[in-house]
Amino acid sequence: METELIGGLAATLTTASFLPQAARVIRTNDTAAISLWMYLLFTFGVALWGAYGLLIGSRPVVVANAVTLTLALVILVQKIRHVRAARTKSRPR
Repeated sequence: METELIGGLAATLTTASFLPQAARVIRTNDTAAISLWMYLLFTFGVALWGAYGLLIGSRPVVVANAVTLTLALVILVQKIRHVRAARTKSRPR
């Protein structure tokens, strides 16, 4: 029981720490200061943590990573759109 409690607390804190960044990007639609490669790696890593949580049957790991993955994907999609838009603008006509 203590193990799950510690896991739940850790999952809550790490997911909560991500929320201000996600909220800011969603609110402002500004991803200029975010590294595309970092977010690609981060999102893939979060997906793998979620898979790991499923494999070991840990609800805190699964739930926390599902929430974080959802938010990370929203930000990643916005970042990719912004990168593509910037590339389109910078192409000579």
